[in-house]
Amino acid sequence: MAEDLILDVRDLEPPEPLEKVLEALCSLRAGQRIRMIHWREPYPLYSILGRDGFAHETRTTETGDFEILIWRPENNGTLCA
Repeated sequence: MAEDLILDVRDLEPPEPLEKVLEALCSLRAGQRIRMIHWREPYPLYSILGRDGFAHETRTTETGDFEILIWRPENNGTLCA
């Protein structure tokens, strides 16, 4: 498996976290995941990921932040040209 792409958006103001993760989706390689760290759960992102065929899993960290793992299931296209 490729190394995770770490995206720490805890210090960013909306809508920057969403913009950053959508940008990162375009650079996601086969077998790679985005590990997004956020101070809140990004509910609007989940519907975008589902619509565009990405899988995700959300965990709460020991510090109370959210860690969102995002990946493209095998044989799934990409939203980027």
